[in-house]
Amino acid sequence: MTSVRNHHLEPHLFVVLGATSDLMRRKLLPALYRLRIEGAIHTPLIILGVSRKAGFTDADFQDLAREALVAADPAHSETGPWCDECLYFQSLGAGSPEDFQALAARIQTLEQKHSLPGNRVFYLALPPAKFMATIAGLGQAGLNQGPGWTRLVVEKPFGNDLASAQALNAQTHDVFDESQVYRIDHYLGKETVQNLLVFRFANAIFEPLWHRNLVKSVQITVAESLGAAGRAGYYDQTGALRDMVQNHLTQLLTLTAMEVPVGFDAESIRAEKAKVLRAIAPVKPEHVTYGQYVRGAIDGQAVPGYQEEPGVAPDSHTETFVALKLFVENWRWEGVPFYLVTGKRLPRRFTQIAVTFRCPPVWVFEPHYAGTCSPNVLVFTVQPDEGFDLKFEVKAPGEPLEFKTQRLRYRYAEEFAPLPEAYETLLLDIMAGDQTLFVRADEVEWAWRIYAPALDPPPAAVLPYPAGAWGPARAESCMEWPDPALLYR
Repeated sequence: MTSVRNHHLEPHLFVVLGATSDLMRRKLLPALYRLRIEGAIHTPLIILGVSRKAGFTDADFQDLAREALVAADPAHSETGPWCDECLYFQSLGAGSPEDFQALAARIQTLEQKHSLPGNRVFYLALPPAKFMATIAGLGQAGLNQGPGWTRLVVEKPFGNDLASAQALNAQTHDVFDESQVYRIDHYLGKETVQNLLVFRFANAIFEPLWHRNLVKSVQITVAESLGAAGRAGYYDQTGALRDMVQNHLTQLLTLTAMEVPVGFDAESIRAEKAKVLRAIAPVKPEHVTYGQYVRGAIDGQAVPGYQEEPGVAPDSHTETFVALKLFVENWRWEGVPFYLVTGKRLPRRFTQIAVTFRCPPVWVFEPHYAGTCSPNVLVFTVQPDEGFDLKFEVKAPGEPLEFKTQRLRYRYAEEFAPLPEAYETLLLDIMAGDQTLFVRADEVEWAWRIYAPALDPPPAAVLPYPAGAWGPARAESCMEWPDPALLYR
Protein backbone atom coordinates (compact mmCIF):
# COMPACT_ATOMS: atom_id res chain seq x y z
CA MET A 1 0.00 0.00 0.00
CA THR A 2 1.19 3.50 -0.75
CA SER A 3 2.92 5.08 2.19
CA VAL A 4 0.95 8.03 3.48
CA ARG A 5 4.28 9.80 3.97
CA ASN A 6 4.40 10.11 0.18
CA HIS A 7 1.02 11.84 0.04
CA HIS A 8 0.57 15.57 -0.14
CA LEU A 9 -1.09 16.71 3.09
CA GLU A 10 -3.12 19.90 2.87
CA PRO A 11 -3.56 22.33 5.77
CA HIS A 12 -6.71 21.54 7.75
CA LEU A 13 -8.45 21.79 11.10
CA PHE A 14 -8.53 18.56 13.11
CA VAL A 15 -11.64 18.53 15.32
CA VAL A 16 -11.93 15.82 17.99
CA LEU A 17 -15.36 15.36 19.56
CA GLY A 18 -14.69 13.59 22.83
CA ALA A 19 -11.48 15.51 23.48
CA THR A 20 -11.26 14.59 27.17
CA SER A 21 -11.82 10.87 26.53
CA ASP A 22 -9.41 8.07 27.35
CA LEU A 23 -8.94 7.45 23.63
CA MET A 24 -7.84 11.04 23.09
CA ARG A 25 -5.39 10.99 25.99
CA ARG A 26 -3.85 7.56 25.39
CA LYS A 27 -3.85 7.25 21.60
CA LEU A 28 -4.78 10.29 19.55
CA LEU A 29 -2.79 13.05 21.26
CA PRO A 30 0.45 11.03 21.44
CA ALA A 31 0.08 9.94 17.80
CA LEU A 32 -0.60 13.48 16.56
CA TYR A 33 2.34 14.81 18.56
CA ARG A 34 4.75 12.17 17.26
CA LEU A 35 3.67 12.76 13.68
CA ARG A 36 4.41 16.47 14.06
CA ILE A 37 7.78 16.25 15.81
CA GLU A 38 9.00 13.42 13.55
CA GLY A 39 8.27 15.50 10.46
CA ALA A 40 5.50 13.35 8.96
CA ILE A 41 3.22 16.41 8.99
CA HIS A 42 4.79 19.48 7.43
CA THR A 43 1.65 21.59 7.14
CA PRO A 44 0.10 23.50 10.04
CA LEU A 45 -2.02 21.18 12.20
CA ILE A 46 -4.49 23.01 14.39
CA ILE A 47 -6.46 20.77 16.76
CA LEU A 48 -9.82 21.77 18.23
CA GLY A 49 -10.90 19.61 21.14
CA VAL A 50 -14.64 19.42 21.74
CA SER A 51 -16.54 17.91 24.66
CA ARG A 52 -19.52 18.65 26.86
CA LYS A 53 -17.24 19.54 29.76
CA ALA A 54 -18.51 22.88 31.11
CA GLY A 55 -16.11 25.61 32.21
CA PHE A 56 -13.17 24.04 30.37
CA THR A 57 -10.86 26.51 28.59
CA ASP A 58 -8.12 26.39 25.98
CA ALA A 59 -5.56 26.50 28.81
CA ASP A 60 -7.27 23.60 30.62
CA PHE A 61 -7.19 21.52 27.46
CA GLN A 62 -3.52 22.35 26.88
CA ASP A 63 -2.72 21.26 30.44
CA LEU A 64 -4.62 17.99 29.90
CA ALA A 65 -2.64 17.41 26.71
CA ARG A 66 0.73 18.02 28.38
CA GLU A 67 -0.13 15.54 31.14
CA ALA A 68 -1.32 12.97 28.61
CA LEU A 69 1.81 13.28 26.47
CA VAL A 70 4.15 12.86 29.43
CA ALA A 71 2.11 9.89 30.66
CA ALA A 72 2.43 8.29 27.21
CA ASP A 73 6.17 8.95 27.06
CA PRO A 74 8.20 10.65 29.83
CA ALA A 75 10.51 11.95 27.07
CA HIS A 76 7.66 14.24 25.99
CA SER A 77 8.56 16.86 28.58
CA GLU A 78 9.00 19.79 26.18
CA THR A 79 5.52 19.81 24.72
CA GLY A 80 4.54 23.24 25.99
CA PRO A 81 5.11 25.23 22.77
CA TRP A 82 3.25 22.66 20.63
CA CYS A 83 0.28 22.55 22.99
CA ASP A 84 0.10 26.35 23.30
CA GLU A 85 0.31 26.96 19.56
CA CYS A 86 -1.85 24.14 18.21
CA LEU A 87 -4.52 23.16 20.76
CA TYR A 88 -7.87 24.84 21.35
CA PHE A 89 -11.05 23.82 23.15
CA GLN A 90 -14.77 24.33 22.58
CA SER A 91 -17.51 23.16 24.93
CA LEU A 92 -20.50 21.54 23.27
CA GLY A 93 -22.70 22.01 26.32
CA ALA A 94 -25.84 19.90 26.12
CA GLY A 95 -25.38 19.31 22.40
CA SER A 96 -28.26 21.53 21.35
CA PRO A 97 -28.53 23.02 17.84
CA GLU A 98 -27.26 26.29 19.31
CA ASP A 99 -24.21 24.50 20.73
CA PHE A 100 -23.38 23.07 17.31
CA GLN A 101 -23.82 26.51 15.75
CA ALA A 102 -21.36 27.87 18.31
CA LEU A 103 -18.95 25.11 17.31
CA ALA A 104 -19.31 26.12 13.66
CA ALA A 105 -18.58 29.74 14.54
CA ARG A 106 -15.46 28.74 16.52
CA ILE A 107 -14.24 26.66 13.59
CA GLN A 108 -14.55 29.63 11.24
CA THR A 109 -12.71 31.87 13.74
CA LEU A 110 -9.79 29.45 14.01
CA GLU A 111 -9.61 28.99 10.25
CA GLN A 112 -9.41 32.73 9.77
CA LYS A 113 -6.82 33.12 12.52
CA HIS A 114 -4.52 30.46 11.07
CA SER A 115 -5.31 31.12 7.37
CA LEU A 116 -6.70 27.64 6.85
CA PRO A 117 -8.52 26.83 3.59
CA GLY A 118 -11.58 25.20 5.19
CA ASN A 119 -10.44 21.55 5.14
CA ARG A 120 -11.80 19.74 8.20
CA VAL A 121 -11.58 16.38 9.96
CA PHE A 122 -14.28 15.51 12.52
CA TYR A 123 -13.10 12.63 14.69
CA LEU A 124 -15.78 10.99 16.88
CA ALA A 125 -13.82 9.81 19.94
CA LEU A 126 -17.16 9.22 21.65
CA PRO A 127 -19.19 6.38 23.18
CA PRO A 128 -21.12 4.63 20.39
CA ALA A 129 -24.45 5.77 21.86
CA LYS A 130 -23.46 9.37 21.00
CA PHE A 131 -22.62 8.78 17.33
CA MET A 132 -26.03 9.33 15.75
CA ALA A 133 -26.94 12.48 17.68
CA THR A 134 -23.51 13.98 17.03
CA ILE A 135 -23.64 13.25 13.30
CA ALA A 136 -27.10 14.80 13.13
CA GLY A 137 -25.87 17.87 15.03
CA LEU A 138 -22.96 18.34 12.64
CA GLY A 139 -25.33 18.17 9.71
CA GLN A 140 -27.84 20.63 11.19
CA ALA A 141 -25.01 23.13 11.72
CA GLY A 142 -23.89 22.74 8.13
CA LEU A 143 -20.59 21.16 9.17
CA ASN A 144 -20.97 18.22 6.81
CA GLN A 145 -19.77 20.52 4.03
CA GLY A 146 -17.25 23.34 4.09
CA PRO A 147 -15.12 25.59 1.92
CA GLY A 148 -12.68 22.70 1.45
CA TRP A 149 -13.00 18.96 2.04
CA THR A 150 -14.74 17.46 5.10
CA ARG A 151 -14.03 14.01 6.59
CA LEU A 152 -15.84 12.13 9.34
CA VAL A 153 -13.98 9.52 11.41
CA VAL A 154 -16.05 6.94 13.32
CA GLU A 155 -14.48 4.61 15.90
CA LYS A 156 -15.68 1.04 16.32
CA PRO A 157 -18.04 -0.52 17.25
CA PHE A 158 -20.12 0.25 14.18
CA GLY A 159 -23.42 -0.77 15.71
CA ASN A 160 -24.28 -3.52 18.16
CA ASP A 161 -25.99 -5.84 15.69
CA LEU A 162 -27.18 -5.78 12.08
CA ALA A 163 -30.20 -3.55 12.73
CA SER A 164 -28.22 -0.93 14.68
CA ALA A 165 -25.41 -0.98 12.10
CA GLN A 166 -27.92 -0.37 9.31
CA ALA A 167 -29.48 2.48 11.30
CA LEU A 168 -26.05 4.05 11.93
CA ASN A 169 -25.12 3.76 8.26
CA ALA A 170 -28.44 5.29 7.22
CA GLN A 171 -28.01 8.19 9.67
CA THR A 172 -24.45 8.76 8.52
CA HIS A 173 -25.42 8.75 4.83
CA ASP A 174 -28.23 11.22 5.50
CA VAL A 175 -25.54 13.73 6.47
CA PHE A 176 -22.24 12.61 4.90
CA ASP A 177 -21.37 10.94 1.63
CA GLU A 178 -19.65 7.55 1.95
CA SER A 179 -16.55 9.09 0.34
CA GLN A 180 -16.28 11.35 3.41
CA VAL A 181 -16.55 8.57 6.01
CA TYR A 182 -13.56 6.81 7.64
CA ARG A 183 -14.62 3.90 9.88
CA ILE A 184 -11.52 3.17 11.86
CA ASP A 185 -10.41 -0.29 12.97
CA HIS A 186 -6.94 0.21 14.43
CA TYR A 187 -5.87 -3.36 13.57
CA LEU A 188 -5.79 -2.35 9.90
CA GLY A 189 -3.18 0.30 10.72
CA LYS A 190 -0.62 -2.23 11.93
CA GLU A 191 2.33 -2.63 9.55
CA THR A 192 2.21 -6.41 9.76
CA VAL A 193 -1.46 -6.46 8.75
CA GLN A 194 -0.73 -4.27 5.73
CA ASN A 195 2.26 -6.49 4.90
CA LEU A 196 -0.04 -9.50 4.60
CA LEU A 197 -1.12 -8.37 1.12
CA VAL A 198 2.44 -7.60 0.06
CA PHE A 199 3.56 -10.99 1.35
CA ARG A 200 0.83 -12.75 -0.63
CA PHE A 201 0.87 -10.81 -3.88
CA ALA A 202 4.56 -9.83 -4.20
CA ASN A 203 6.00 -13.32 -3.61
CA ALA A 204 5.32 -15.81 -6.38
CA ILE A 205 6.09 -18.84 -4.19
CA PHE A 206 3.08 -18.28 -1.90
CA GLU A 207 0.08 -17.14 -3.96
CA PRO A 208 -0.09 -20.41 -6.02
CA LEU A 209 -0.43 -22.34 -2.72
CA TRP A 210 -3.20 -20.10 -1.37
CA HIS A 211 -6.29 -22.23 -2.08
CA ARG A 212 -8.41 -25.18 -1.00
CA ASN A 213 -6.28 -27.88 -2.67
CA LEU A 214 -3.24 -27.16 -0.51
CA VAL A 215 -4.55 -25.28 2.56
CA LYS A 216 -6.11 -27.42 5.27
CA SER A 217 -7.25 -24.63 7.61
CA VAL A 218 -6.69 -21.02 8.62
CA GLN A 219 -6.75 -19.89 12.23
CA ILE A 220 -6.83 -16.25 13.33
CA THR A 221 -6.14 -15.74 17.02
CA VAL A 222 -6.21 -12.62 19.16
CA ALA A 223 -5.13 -13.60 22.67
CA GLU A 224 -5.12 -11.19 25.58
CA SER A 225 -3.53 -11.82 28.97
CA LEU A 226 -5.38 -8.92 30.59
CA GLY A 227 -8.91 -9.19 31.94
CA ALA A 228 -11.83 -6.80 31.65
CA ALA A 229 -10.80 -4.53 34.53
CA GLY A 230 -10.93 -0.89 33.52
CA ARG A 231 -13.53 -1.35 30.80
CA ALA A 232 -15.95 -3.70 32.52
CA GLY A 233 -18.86 -1.28 32.17
CA TYR A 234 -18.57 -1.45 28.39
CA TYR A 235 -17.37 -5.02 28.09
CA ASP A 236 -20.11 -6.61 30.22
CA GLN A 237 -22.68 -5.22 27.78
CA THR A 238 -20.70 -6.29 24.74
CA GLY A 239 -18.72 -9.52 25.11
CA ALA A 240 -15.89 -10.97 23.05
CA LEU A 241 -17.93 -11.71 19.92
CA ARG A 242 -19.01 -8.09 19.44
CA ASP A 243 -15.86 -6.52 20.86
CA MET A 244 -13.27 -8.48 18.88
CA VAL A 245 -14.59 -11.06 16.42
CA GLN A 246 -17.07 -9.02 14.38
CA ASN A 247 -14.48 -6.34 13.62
CA HIS A 248 -10.78 -7.07 14.28
CA LEU A 249 -10.69 -10.80 13.51
CA THR A 250 -13.11 -10.49 10.61
CA GLN A 251 -10.99 -7.77 8.99
CA LEU A 252 -7.93 -10.01 9.30
CA LEU A 253 -9.95 -12.81 7.69
CA THR A 254 -10.87 -10.67 4.68
CA LEU A 255 -7.23 -9.74 4.03
CA THR A 256 -6.18 -13.38 4.32
CA ALA A 257 -8.90 -14.74 2.04
CA MET A 258 -9.40 -11.97 -0.55
CA GLU A 259 -8.63 -12.30 -4.24
CA VAL A 260 -5.93 -10.28 -6.00
CA PRO A 261 -7.33 -6.73 -6.40
CA VAL A 262 -7.21 -5.03 -9.78
CA GLY A 263 -5.11 -2.27 -8.17
CA PHE A 264 -3.65 -1.22 -4.85
CA ASP A 265 -6.16 1.54 -4.29
CA ALA A 266 -8.89 1.95 -1.70
CA GLU A 267 -11.91 0.90 -3.73
CA SER A 268 -10.22 -2.10 -5.38
CA ILE A 269 -9.03 -3.53 -2.06
CA ARG A 270 -12.26 -2.81 -0.19
CA ALA A 271 -14.30 -4.35 -3.01
CA GLU A 272 -12.37 -7.63 -2.69
CA LYS A 273 -12.78 -7.61 1.10
CA ALA A 274 -16.53 -7.16 0.70
CA LYS A 275 -16.66 -10.13 -1.72
CA VAL A 276 -15.12 -12.35 0.97
CA LEU A 277 -17.75 -11.30 3.50
CA ARG A 278 -20.56 -11.93 1.04
CA ALA A 279 -19.22 -15.46 0.47
CA ILE A 280 -19.28 -16.42 4.17
CA ALA A 281 -22.36 -18.29 5.28
CA PRO A 282 -23.89 -17.17 8.61
CA VAL A 283 -22.16 -18.93 11.47
CA LYS A 284 -23.86 -22.02 12.86
CA PRO A 285 -24.43 -21.84 16.63
CA GLU A 286 -23.04 -25.37 16.98
CA HIS A 287 -19.76 -24.11 15.52
CA VAL A 288 -19.29 -21.55 18.30
CA THR A 289 -17.74 -22.17 21.72
CA TYR A 290 -18.13 -19.49 24.39
CA GLY A 291 -16.10 -19.21 27.58
CA GLN A 292 -15.73 -16.99 30.63
CA TYR A 293 -12.58 -16.91 32.75
CA VAL A 294 -12.71 -17.83 36.43
CA ARG A 295 -10.11 -17.38 39.12
CA GLY A 296 -6.71 -18.67 38.07
CA ALA A 297 -3.07 -17.65 37.63
CA ILE A 298 -0.96 -16.04 34.90
CA ASP A 299 2.84 -16.09 35.19
CA GLY A 300 2.45 -17.40 38.73
CA GLN A 301 0.26 -14.47 39.81
CA ALA A 302 -3.26 -15.17 41.05
CA VAL A 303 -5.94 -13.25 39.15
CA PRO A 304 -9.67 -12.91 39.88
CA GLY A 305 -12.44 -14.40 37.80
CA TYR A 306 -14.47 -12.27 35.42
CA GLN A 307 -17.48 -12.11 37.75
CA GLU A 308 -15.17 -10.80 40.48
CA GLU A 309 -13.92 -7.87 38.40
CA PRO A 310 -15.08 -4.39 39.50
CA GLY A 311 -18.11 -3.29 37.50
CA VAL A 312 -19.11 -6.82 36.40
CA ALA A 313 -22.43 -8.27 37.51
CA PRO A 314 -21.79 -11.22 39.87
CA ASP A 315 -24.10 -13.42 37.78
CA SER A 316 -22.88 -12.19 34.38
CA HIS A 317 -22.98 -14.62 31.46
CA THR A 318 -20.96 -12.36 29.16
CA GLU A 319 -18.43 -14.34 27.15
CA THR A 320 -14.75 -13.46 27.49
CA PHE A 321 -13.67 -16.19 25.05
CA VAL A 322 -14.98 -17.19 21.64
CA ALA A 323 -13.78 -19.89 19.27
CA LEU A 324 -15.77 -20.41 16.09
CA LYS A 325 -15.59 -21.96 12.65
CA LEU A 326 -16.55 -20.27 9.38
CA PHE A 327 -16.45 -21.26 5.72
CA VAL A 328 -15.79 -18.95 2.78
CA GLU A 329 -18.01 -20.47 0.12
CA ASN A 330 -16.22 -19.53 -3.06
CA TRP A 331 -13.99 -21.25 -5.62
CA ARG A 332 -10.72 -20.59 -3.78
CA TRP A 333 -11.76 -21.61 -0.26
CA GLU A 334 -14.63 -24.11 -0.55
CA GLY A 335 -14.39 -26.62 2.32
CA VAL A 336 -11.49 -24.91 4.14
CA PRO A 337 -12.41 -24.05 7.74
CA PHE A 338 -11.47 -20.64 9.09
CA TYR A 339 -11.14 -20.68 12.89
CA LEU A 340 -11.50 -17.36 14.72
CA VAL A 341 -10.33 -17.42 18.33
CA THR A 342 -10.12 -14.67 20.92
CA GLY A 343 -10.12 -14.51 24.68
CA LYS A 344 -9.10 -12.62 27.77
CA ARG A 345 -6.86 -13.94 30.56
CA LEU A 346 -5.11 -16.34 28.21
CA PRO A 347 -1.49 -17.32 28.97
CA ARG A 348 0.00 -14.54 26.91
CA ARG A 349 -0.83 -11.69 24.54
CA PHE A 350 -0.44 -12.10 20.79
CA THR A 351 -2.23 -11.79 17.47
CA GLN A 352 -1.46 -14.41 14.84
CA ILE A 353 -2.73 -15.76 11.53
CA ALA A 354 -1.80 -19.42 11.03
CA VAL A 355 -2.20 -21.02 7.60
CA THR A 356 -1.93 -24.81 7.93
CA PHE A 357 -1.19 -26.72 4.73
CA ARG A 358 -2.27 -30.24 3.92
CA CYS A 359 0.09 -33.15 4.49
CA PRO A 360 1.46 -34.88 1.38
CA PRO A 361 -1.21 -37.25 -0.04
CA VAL A 362 1.23 -40.12 -0.68
CA TRP A 363 3.32 -41.49 2.18
CA VAL A 364 6.48 -42.52 0.28
CA PHE A 365 8.72 -43.19 3.27
CA GLU A 366 7.11 -46.44 4.43
CA PRO A 367 8.30 -48.91 5.62
CA HIS A 368 11.41 -46.94 6.64
CA TYR A 369 9.50 -44.57 8.91
CA ALA A 370 6.43 -45.39 10.98
CA GLY A 371 5.92 -41.93 12.43
CA THR A 372 3.62 -39.14 11.32
CA CYS A 373 4.20 -36.07 9.21
CA SER A 374 3.47 -32.66 10.72
CA PRO A 375 1.82 -30.19 8.35
CA ASN A 376 3.62 -27.12 7.11
CA VAL A 377 2.33 -24.03 8.90
CA LEU A 378 2.85 -20.40 7.91
CA VAL A 379 2.34 -18.11 10.91
CA PHE A 380 2.00 -14.33 10.63
CA THR A 381 2.57 -12.64 13.99
CA VAL A 382 0.78 -9.29 14.01
CA GLN A 383 1.76 -8.40 17.58
CA PRO A 384 4.00 -8.45 19.52
CA ASP A 385 7.36 -9.61 18.06
CA GLU A 386 6.03 -8.87 14.57
CA GLY A 387 7.10 -11.18 11.77
CA PHE A 388 6.40 -14.63 10.36
CA ASP A 389 7.45 -18.25 10.81
CA LEU A 390 7.31 -21.14 8.35
CA LYS A 391 7.17 -24.61 9.92
CA PHE A 392 8.57 -27.41 7.78
CA GLU A 393 9.92 -30.97 8.07
CA VAL A 394 13.57 -32.06 7.82
CA LYS A 395 15.36 -35.34 8.29
CA ALA A 396 17.15 -35.65 11.61
CA PRO A 397 20.78 -36.76 11.21
CA GLY A 398 21.59 -40.43 11.63
CA GLU A 399 19.52 -43.58 11.69
CA PRO A 400 16.73 -44.62 11.88
CA LEU A 401 14.81 -42.26 9.63
CA GLU A 402 13.22 -39.54 11.75
CA PHE A 403 11.53 -36.21 10.95
CA LYS A 404 12.04 -33.01 12.89
CA THR A 405 9.90 -29.89 12.59
CA GLN A 406 11.99 -26.78 12.03
CA ARG A 407 11.14 -23.20 11.19
CA LEU A 408 12.27 -20.30 9.09
CA ARG A 409 11.90 -17.13 11.10
CA TYR A 410 11.68 -13.44 10.17
CA ARG A 411 11.22 -10.52 12.56
CA TYR A 412 10.65 -6.89 11.63
CA ALA A 413 12.66 -5.63 14.61
CA GLU A 414 15.80 -7.31 13.28
CA GLU A 415 15.59 -5.51 9.94
CA PHE A 416 13.75 -2.23 10.45
CA ALA A 417 13.49 0.60 12.93
CA PRO A 418 10.60 0.46 15.42
CA LEU A 419 7.30 0.23 13.57
CA PRO A 420 4.92 3.18 13.69
CA GLU A 421 1.90 2.94 15.94
CA ALA A 422 -1.30 1.96 14.15
CA TYR A 423 -2.95 5.26 14.97
CA GLU A 424 -0.09 7.21 13.42
CA THR A 425 -0.58 5.40 10.13
CA LEU A 426 -4.36 5.78 10.19
CA LEU A 427 -4.33 9.45 11.17
CA LEU A 428 -2.01 10.24 8.27
CA ASP A 429 -4.29 8.31 5.92
CA ILE A 430 -7.27 10.36 7.10
CA MET A 431 -5.39 13.61 6.52
CA ALA A 432 -4.32 12.40 3.07
CA GLY A 433 -7.79 11.20 2.09
CA ASP A 434 -6.75 7.55 1.64
CA GLN A 435 -9.60 5.18 2.61
CA THR A 436 -7.71 1.94 1.90
CA LEU A 437 -7.35 0.95 5.56
CA PHE A 438 -10.87 1.93 6.57
CA VAL A 439 -14.06 -0.11 6.64
CA ARG A 440 -16.75 0.50 4.04
CA ALA A 441 -20.46 0.60 4.95
CA ASP A 442 -21.34 -2.66 3.22
CA GLU A 443 -18.46 -4.45 4.96
CA VAL A 444 -19.96 -3.54 8.31
CA GLU A 445 -23.39 -4.88 7.43
CA TRP A 446 -22.13 -8.09 5.82
CA ALA A 447 -20.01 -8.80 8.90
CA TRP A 448 -22.99 -8.39 11.23
CA ARG A 449 -25.06 -10.74 9.03
CA ILE A 450 -22.43 -13.45 9.47
CA TYR A 451 -22.65 -13.40 13.27
CA ALA A 452 -26.38 -12.70 13.67
CA PRO A 453 -27.24 -16.38 14.49
CA ALA A 454 -24.72 -16.31 17.36
CA LEU A 455 -26.05 -13.04 18.82
CA ASP A 456 -29.82 -13.62 18.81
CA PRO A 457 -30.64 -15.36 21.02
CA PRO A 458 -27.61 -14.82 23.30
CA PRO A 459 -25.30 -17.79 23.91
CA ALA A 460 -27.00 -20.48 25.97
CA ALA A 461 -23.81 -22.06 27.34
CA VAL A 462 -20.79 -20.07 28.46
CA LEU A 463 -18.15 -22.51 29.67
CA PRO A 464 -15.74 -21.62 32.50
CA TYR A 465 -11.99 -21.71 31.96
CA PRO A 466 -9.27 -20.89 34.49
CA ALA A 467 -7.37 -17.66 33.92
CA GLY A 468 -4.07 -18.72 32.38
CA ALA A 469 -5.60 -21.55 30.28
CA TRP A 470 -6.13 -21.53 26.50
CA GLY A 471 -9.90 -21.26 26.92
CA PRO A 472 -12.42 -24.04 27.66
CA ALA A 473 -11.24 -27.58 27.01
CA ARG A 474 -14.09 -28.08 24.55
CA ALA A 475 -12.61 -25.46 22.22
CA GLU A 476 -9.52 -27.54 21.49
CA SER A 477 -11.39 -30.84 21.31
CA CYS A 478 -14.06 -29.73 18.83
CA MET A 479 -12.28 -27.05 16.78
CA GLU A 480 -9.33 -29.17 15.63
CA TRP A 481 -7.13 -26.11 15.72
CA PRO A 482 -3.32 -26.38 15.47
CA ASP A 483 -1.30 -27.38 18.50
CA PRO A 484 -0.71 -24.27 20.69
CA ALA A 485 2.75 -25.55 21.59
CA LEU A 486 3.69 -25.37 17.90
CA LEU A 487 2.18 -21.96 17.19
CA TYR A 488 2.58 -19.88 20.30
CA ARG A 489 6.09 -20.55 21.55
